[in-house]
Amino acid sequence: MKVCFAVQNDEGIDSTVFNHFGSAPSFIVVDTEFQKAVSINNSDMGHAHGACSPLKAIGGQAVDAVVVGGIGAGALMKLNADGIKVFRSVASTVKGNLDLLTENKLPELTMHQTCKGHQGGCGH
Repeated sequence: MKVCFAVQNDEGIDSTVFNHFGSAPSFIVVDTEFQKAVSINNSDMGHAHGACSPLKAIGGQAVDAVVVGGIGAGALMKLNADGIKVFRSVASTVKGNLDLLTENKLPELTMHQTCKGHQGGCGH
């Protein structure tokens, strides 16, 4: 299983999970089968608000799941349409969230839990 984490800085699996998918400077993709982690710069960081292209952001990497602090509705719909589940981070680091995901303890995000903007309506 390949899991993508939105992060502020690349510190491998010790990276802190970023609070918003679309504006994350980079991503850490962990292959749980081979226990490898790679860093990807956000290729869609300059997108217009509401026009995030999540697959472009992660450089076209094939992933099975995304773990974030928050995400917009458009990005969530696009990821889900491609069969990618999106989970809210609970722990602060990639490693902590990966452990929780393995234990099925991360909540899957739904359209009702997406960011509503950053003028007070955003949940993170």
